[in-house]
Amino acid sequence: MTAANPNGLLRAADTPRRATLLELFFDVVFVVALALLSESLVTNLTWKGITETTIAFLAIWWVWVLTALVTDLYNPDSQVIQVVTVGVMFGALMMAAALPAAFTDRALIFAGAYVASHLGRGLLFFLTLHEPRARRRALRIWIWFWISAVAWIAGALTDADQRILLWGIAVAIDYLAFAFGYPIPRRSRIAATQFNPVAEHMAERYHQFFIIALGDIILVAGLTYSGHAITTERTMAMVVAFASATIMFRIYVHRAAAQLTQAIEKAREPGRFARSAPYTHLLMVGGVVAAAASTKLIITQPTGALAPTWLLVILGGPAIFLLGRTRFEYEVFGRTAWPLLAGIALLAALTPIALTLTPLLAMLYANLILLAIIVFDITLRGRRNPVPAAPPL
Repeated sequence: MTAANPNGLLRAADTPRRATLLELFFDVVFVVALALLSESLVTNLTWKGITETTIAFLAIWWVWVLTALVTDLYNPDSQVIQVVTVGVMFGALMMAAALPAAFTDRALIFAGAYVASHLGRGLLFFLTLHEPRARRRALRIWIWFWISAVAWIAGALTDADQRILLWGIAVAIDYLAFAFGYPIPRRSRIAATQFNPVAEHMAERYHQFFIIALGDIILVAGLTYSGHAITTERTMAMVVAFASATIMFRIYVHRAAAQLTQAIEKAREPGRFARSAPYTHLLMVGGVVAAAASTKLIITQPTGALAPTWLLVILGGPAIFLLGRTRFEYEVFGRTAWPLLAGIALLAALTPIALTLTPLLAMLYANLILLAIIVFDITLRGRRNPVPAAPPL
């Protein structure tokens, strides 16, 4: 690498390794997006509603992931990258604003902003990148987003049922193309080495987004509690919601998150982290978004009958989070976190019992299971088996 040049696009050896202030500003949009996603989940807690919210979440998440990758591979101080970041930020804001009606009368706004963000970035790179390998990489990624753009726009222009199908196909194209290295006919896929991350920067960016996701639980809890009459039950629900965010934070940061930078640096193929991290954190962030939705449910109605679909977020959220955290443990340490898998099994076993409980008690029991993981995995196993980062990637 060469010395840093604020006008050069490629990241140089002396380019700052920490996230820039512009990247932190970029993340502000996703505070809004996550809050609206959890709100959409609460207001439409049916199988169809969950499917729609999942597709919207996958699209929102992919905008953040690709931008984090761009600022990791390229010089975040260059004017082109700053223009890209601000432009994509506005696109993400438009997507967030369209979320409440993304599958109805704002479908074209949602899909158009998503497509414009990715294609606009690709066009700018095509025009400004001069290094041959980086230009070919950007061109391949751009081609695949053109392919998925057809399904995104076609879905926005059709009826609601076909929209779910077409947007599901579009999301699958975007995610699978990335996973397989953006292959094209008669050419090999993009090598993992072309995605080699700056370890400190990559780890910091994913840490920051996870904290933003946890902030969604706090935000939803505070707004919901302030908007209803204060009762003892609602106050208890507020405590349980805050405890949920705190426990998830503790499980996330313990060892794996704390040693992510070292794990990337020690990895045989650091570029594989750049490919696997989006999917691992997708599960953890998705679980937190579901937990934020359950927070609104238990504060609004802490007592009374528990609707079966509510368990999809009250118990499903922590289970999805633990599934992602299990994969995260393997990425960093190359080991299976059996206490986390046991927690998933206990949450599943609790389901029949939870149907007889109030919403508040169901979430309380979910928190107790997560707390038991902290006690065992952190306090007992952690002291006996301090494990340094030993990534299998």
